[in-house]
Amino acid sequence: MTISTILLMIVSIVSAGLLSFLIYYKEVKNKSKLHLFLAFLRFLSLLFIFILLINPKISSTIISNDKPVLAIAVDNSSSINQLKATHQVNQVYQKLISNKELKDKFAIQSYQFDTNLKVSDTFNFAGKQSNIGIVAKDLQNINRNLKFPTVLISDGNQTTGTDYEFAFNALNKVFPVIMGDTTRVFDLKVNQVNANKYAYLKNKFPVEVFLQYSGTKNSSASFTIYDGKKEVYKQSVAFTPTNNTAIITTNLTASRLGTVVYRAQVTSANKEVNLHNNSQRFAVEVIDQKSSVAIISTMNHPDLGALKHAIESNEQREVVVLNPKNKIDLSKYKVLIYYQPNVSFREVFHSNKITGLNSFIITGTKTDFKFLNEVQKDLDFKMSNQLEDYQASFNKEFTYFSTEDIGFENFPPLENNYGKVSPVSSVSILLWSKIRGMQTTAPLLAFSDNNKQRTAYFLGENSWKWRMQNHLNTDSYMQYDLFIDKIIQFLSSNNSKKSLVVNFENSYNSSGAITIDAQYFDKNYEFDQNALLTISLLNLETKKTRNYDFLKSDNDFKVSLDGLEGGKYQFTITEKKSRASFTNTFEVLDFDIEKQAVNPDSKKLNRLAVATEGAAFYPDQVDQLVQALVRDESYKTIQKERVDKVSLIDWYWLLLLVGITLSLEWLVRKYNGLL
Repeated sequence: MTISTILLMIVSIVSAGLLSFLIYYKEVKNKSKLHLFLAFLRFLSLLFIFILLINPKISSTIISNDKPVLAIAVDNSSSINQLKATHQVNQVYQKLISNKELKDKFAIQSYQFDTNLKVSDTFNFAGKQSNIGIVAKDLQNINRNLKFPTVLISDGNQTTGTDYEFAFNALNKVFPVIMGDTTRVFDLKVNQVNANKYAYLKNKFPVEVFLQYSGTKNSSASFTIYDGKKEVYKQSVAFTPTNNTAIITTNLTASRLGTVVYRAQVTSANKEVNLHNNSQRFAVEVIDQKSSVAIISTMNHPDLGALKHAIESNEQREVVVLNPKNKIDLSKYKVLIYYQPNVSFREVFHSNKITGLNSFIITGTKTDFKFLNEVQKDLDFKMSNQLEDYQASFNKEFTYFSTEDIGFENFPPLENNYGKVSPVSSVSILLWSKIRGMQTTAPLLAFSDNNKQRTAYFLGENSWKWRMQNHLNTDSYMQYDLFIDKIIQFLSSNNSKKSLVVNFENSYNSSGAITIDAQYFDKNYEFDQNALLTISLLNLETKKTRNYDFLKSDNDFKVSLDGLEGGKYQFTITEKKSRASFTNTFEVLDFDIEKQAVNPDSKKLNRLAVATEGAAFYPDQVDQLVQALVRDESYKTIQKERVDKVSLIDWYWLLLLVGITLSLEWLVRKYNGLL
């Protein structure tokens, strides 16, 4: 308390005493014990009221000891089970969390990881993939600005995510405990198969296969690619302990349409401990021909390259960049992209009135909006010569096709002329425009569908920056490329509107995510968010059936079919109320990536330990690990002093005491007839 507060408290005590005396003793000659008691009650009431009015602040010092964090991350993937190390993992974990020295020095955090990292102290070793990179990222976010060690109990065999060897912060030591038998055994492995997702009928397509050998002696092997039971390629391969990898490249012929499943297999006369990794299936979709997309432009711009790369990420499509001043045969193309049209586009617009191709109009600072108002009747442009930056706002109610928000609001702004854009006909808006953070009613990306011709309007240039930003955010162009691909897919078809629209892949990997998206539209072709969608799944080999319900998301329905065994499946999606249905097939490739390893990746775990100035240990070295952590002077308990200031006006019990003393005084006076 300050000196002024203390003086006020003294004045309050004296004032409360004097007032109580004047009330009960000035005119009362009989100074009985009753009046003394009543005066005392009045004194307390007045004193409490004065204290509340002064509202002094009481300071208290709290000293706390903050222990350093010790993160223990346990590999919960099925590869631990495959290496017969589950007992070892549990044993090491229990020794660490029950060690008194560790508990005294550290605040222990316990996690498990497979695809994701989560808090846990029990493990079932059923994870389908190992993402050690996510351990580094999530622990850094959880313990932001802290210096902490990590004990990584794992075999080091990562199957997905960022390479963990470079993901951990070098300032935070990592102490791997290497699980599994490190003894080298004879093993042949199909490590990776690279093949195009699509091929063209009667054409050859390249296949690249990476083989790996583990052993102490020279060995020969036979590599074969099968189409069903038919051999389509065969080659002998020789390995040595030092020359233990091989790359096989060949060209296969696409002999029939549809999804063709191949099997790449390596065999040897020697006995192997693990046969799961000797073969790997891959699927190729054989189609008749590519669909061509024409980008028509009079200028060079980075947007053109970004669009070309995004569209051609779908191997079913090819992009040709054309100048409208040259003669163009529109019959060769599926979709036309007009990039910043001006009067030189007049002939191609006129030709397309006859051809009736769907189009994608992209505007920018060089667009002739007067000409654009002449050649289309969906949007009315009243634009000035002033330039403006436009940001995007995602419309969750968009229903023409299923798409998701990939962070549009955080993408760099697009540049366009400032002005008013008004819909003339019925258009559906996927992205609204924002100016300086303010939402407008003008579209940034809109679609028109009049059952005869479809048109998309993208109102701004520099969308190449969106693709780059997406790569910065996710280390991949995939989300942006898929966004553009869905636009082109919508424009590639003039099919009449369907009540049930389904998105699925022709083949899935059994160790990956298997999801199907669907949209249901009512008679007015409006998305029905109250639809009840179910899927019936039939394994065409075993004849077993399964039924699942779809779950509603923002603008579609999703179902996850993870855990399916390899084989061909027929599925039927049904909307319960209308009985609308959709039937098709897909293939699940039997490939368990967690069964590929025969040894832990001890070399990589050791490199990680060295890079972070930690140390690697084996299960029989837990005591040494404990001592290394306990003796490490980098991690010390920090004593913190916190001063808390509390105002008495926040002490509700003081108000309660005022009420009690006044009430008690009134009751005593009432009882003794002094009122």
